[in-house]
Amino acid sequence: MPDQIHIADLLLRTIIGINEEEREKKQDVLINITMGVDLKAAGHSDQIADAVNYRTITKEIIDLVENSQFQLVEAMAHEVARICLKDERVACAEVRIEKPGALRFARSVGVSVVRRREDYQL
Repeated sequence: MPDQIHIADLLLRTIIGINEEEREKKQDVLINITMGVDLKAAGHSDQIADAVNYRTITKEIIDLVENSQFQLVEAMAHEVARICLKDERVACAEVRIEKPGALRFARSVGVSVVRRREDYQL
């Protein structure tokens, strides 16, 4: 992975899961993202035009997650990665999504996916 941008511990609420009780009220999901990006241009110029705007990406992720009703965390992670890769400067994205308290004796359960631009038709 080249240079990286990290979005850490984005805590959102959404409808997620396959069980009837999971479909009735929102649950917490914890999202961590690492995007592979060449940061040299932004580092040299100190201009936002040369940078990947992680604020814009985060806002789009928040909108997706909080207004979605995915059944599977895997599907949510796939779509979050798609949002990250819409910026042509992002070469790859690793997305980890956890559902705290989903398993009785575990603090959290989750998935981690790695996607590259070629995984999508953008």
